Amino acid sequence: MTAIEKPMPEADIPPTMRAARIHRVAPVRPGATPLEFDHIETPSPAVGELLLQVRACGVCHTELDEIEGRTPPPDLPMTPGHQVVGTVVREGAACRLGLLGQRVGVAWIHSACGDCRWCRQGRENLCPHFHATGRDRPGGYAEYMTIPEGFAHVIPDSIGDLEATPLLCAGAVGYRALSLCRLSNGQRLGLTGFGASGHLVLQMAQHLLPDSPVFVFARSAKERDFALELGATWAGDTKDRPRELLDAIIDTTPAWLPVIAAMEALAPAGRLVINAIRKEADDRDRLLELDYERHLWREKTLTTVANVTRNDVRACLELAATIPLRPSVIPFPLDQANQALLELRQGHVRGAKVLVID
Repeated sequence: MTAIEKPMPEADIPPTMRAARIHRVAPVRPGATPLEFDHIETPSPAVGELLLQVRACGVCHTELDEIEGRTPPPDLPMTPGHQVVGTVVREGAACRLGLLGQRVGVAWIHSACGDCRWCRQGRENLCPHFHATGRDRPGGYAEYMTIPEGFAHVIPDSIGDLEATPLLCAGAVGYRALSLCRLSNGQRLGLTGFGASGHLVLQMAQHLLPDSPVFVFARSAKERDFALELGATWAGDTKDRPRELLDAIIDTTPAWLPVIAAMEALAPAGRLVINAIRKEADDRDRLLELDYERHLWREKTLTTVANVTRNDVRACLELAATIPLRPSVIPFPLDQANQALLELRQGHVRGAKVLVID
């Protein structure tokens, strides 16, 4: 697949488009339709922005957090979706990168100020003016969307549309989490939860740390079997313990129990990296089980992943093309977005769910 296509003629860009949007905070459950399908005006790119015709958009647990109110959009209705692959069909004034006709990706980071102390340090993920795609600005559960030119990422030719979508979030944030583990080749890595991000991090670790065994903790037997199929050294339940303590663990779950379990499984000086935008409250009493000697002593540390930078996204795409990394994906048409979200809520995860936008 080539990254450059003949641009869509201006006359062929429709004045209106389909979009699946959040209108209210509500639980995702059987029989519910948390997203409504609207026909709305096709956006026009502002100065420095691109208009994309969306090809595909990944479905992420963060969308559940938005819909159910744990990290709600500040304004409703809102079009979610932050793992977007599309073709640039129009450039706004002052665009200079020559991306018209190219296939690009859009990640969670929609924009940052570029001028605060965090941006100047290369940590734009911590920018106080950080805007998230699909939460603060309309995302990719739609036929078209806009993005600032500097926050669009050219997709390597060797990576298909559907395969690219999870790399833009699950992959990129997983890449950042793996970097924060600060592991040397041969040290032991643990993964708690094995969904869209976990199955990508496992394959990244196998390439970057070929002598490091990877241990997977997951409640689902299907997820554990999937991890072993991909080459995990060991797979067990959240509370299970491998024979060896681990040097670092990445937690990708929305719950608290795995945090406590992971801290107990760490070796001295081990590091827990929590890769989750929110933790749900239904098991927060588990924090009362925190025991200093078992969970924290001997210089164990805990850190969290906050968003991603553009460098994380681009490094992940480059690494994916090199490995080559091919995510496991399950396609859904846009009009089945509610079904895809329900399956994600119910834990039916093997790889990543992707909306195909016709």
